[in-house]
Amino acid sequence: MKESVIAEIQIIPIGTGTTSLNRYIAACIDTLKQAQDISYQLTAMGTIFQGPLPRVLEQVQVMPELPFAVGAQRVVTVINIDDSRDKSATIESKVQAVTRASGGL
Repeated sequence: MKESVIAEIQIIPIGTGTTSLNRYIAACIDTLKQAQDISYQLTAMGTIFQGPLPRVLEQVQVMPELPFAVGAQRVVTVINIDDSRDKSATIESKVQAVTRASGGL
């Protein structure tokens, strides 16, 4: 994607009454599925997504609110944004670069 940033977000609902967080995270993923100009990859510990900076920042604002809507009492959010202006990068190209550098995983 041209002129896009790559972001990683961890949303940690607290005060849920259970150790299962699936429904809270699913609500966050549902908003990414509907977002225009956003691609994403769910990981075991967070979600990586990519798109134009304004769209990414919209998601960063919306996603932490969603666990509250389904019952969380507190939400901790960790956000990393990689805004590289020297060359175009995608989620896939960054993973491939590390895989090549390590001699394959």
